[in-house]
Amino acid sequence: MFSFGKNTKEKATSTSSLASSLHDEKEKSEIILNSIEDGVLLLDTSRTIQAFNNAASKITGWAQKDAVGLDYKSVIKLVNEKNEPYEPAQDPLDRIFSEIAPIRDNNANLKTSSDKTVAISMSVSPLISQANEVTGAVAVFRDVTSERQEEKQRAEFISTASHEMRTPVAAIEGYLALAMNERVARIDGKAREYLEKAHSSTQHLGKLFQDLLTSAKAEDGRLQNHPVVIEMGEFLQQLTEDMRFTAEKKSLAVDFVIGANAEDAISSKNGGALKLVKPLYYVHVDQERIREVIVNIFDNAIKYTEAGKITIGLTGDDSVVQIRIQDTGDGIPPEDIPHLFEKFYRVDNTATRTIGGTGLGLFICRKIVELYNGRIWVSSEIHKGSTFYINLPRITSQKAHELQIKEDAENLPTGISQSSKV
Repeated sequence: MFSFGKNTKEKATSTSSLASSLHDEKEKSEIILNSIEDGVLLLDTSRTIQAFNNAASKITGWAQKDAVGLDYKSVIKLVNEKNEPYEPAQDPLDRIFSEIAPIRDNNANLKTSSDKTVAISMSVSPLISQANEVTGAVAVFRDVTSERQEEKQRAEFISTASHEMRTPVAAIEGYLALAMNERVARIDGKAREYLEKAHSSTQHLGKLFQDLLTSAKAEDGRLQNHPVVIEMGEFLQQLTEDMRFTAEKKSLAVDFVIGANAEDAISSKNGGALKLVKPLYYVHVDQERIREVIVNIFDNAIKYTEAGKITIGLTGDDSVVQIRIQDTGDGIPPEDIPHLFEKFYRVDNTATRTIGGTGLGLFICRKIVELYNGRIWVSSEIHKGSTFYINLPRITSQKAHELQIKEDAENLPTGISQSSKV
């Protein structure tokens, strides 16, 4: 009896010690969470808030006790620069459960409990179990109102200065072109060499001002954007043919591939013969903007590839269209990859110093892709080349048809109805 009583007492003491330990761990976690200056919230798979720290409370205006247990959409009300609520395809807290990859949004705005608009930067990461299943998500966000205002002022200055300086630079470029025109002026070989160098430098300066102007517009939402329905297979195939000559001048081959492999093609019977049918990858983007992104990356691939080929690929699933541009160049050092899409960042090596550039191209590419709730990134290995990936939201054939009807109606001359269109 005595022995049994002792064991019972030991078990009770052990249970009490475990409960105390768990309680202490919870308190430690809460202390750590509440000491973080950024807002932090934890969501479960039903999108319910399970944790909400002090900083999140200060930014949103919601008390911790009131926010915990609510659907996040009641607390985290995200809007764009036009004060329009985020669609599910834009909302990183909703997208995280389908994309299952870290998502960052530097352009979001948050409606507080008092209906005040706060500029925020948000990063959302999925919680993955050992069974590779999503068990929740963690979001970290902070108030960047002052930083965004300062950035806007800088962007306005850069935009104004770039616009004003483009005019005299264009004039200088024009006069230099006239001076080198044999029908207009007669110059000796040495003078022509100097003028050609000056003309080349002036063109580079003009490109810098244009890139500065574009980057400023991209940051403050003034970038011209007219999205239309595009079938990326047809668009990319034609664009590849347009760019092929540039690569061939450097003796580089160019391939265009639809699907990750041959099994991705869809087969059908046509008159007894097997015919390969290309899948239709519809997106809703500005054609010229996406062309600018692809051409920029393609041109970079040519610059930094001495031999081999450039491959442009297209694939996707029900929700995403993925474009990849792969080269056989020297690759990018791993320490440079996280900074590659930052403004004015350039990989510092002999090749980049020789080739030159503004350091704004990939930054502009990222801003354009993010304009359509897309994502751009790169994987690279030294001496084995680089692959740039662009993910864009895919729309269904039905949605594409509906948008095309709407676009056709909007483009009709005033006074002509859709029903009267032949």
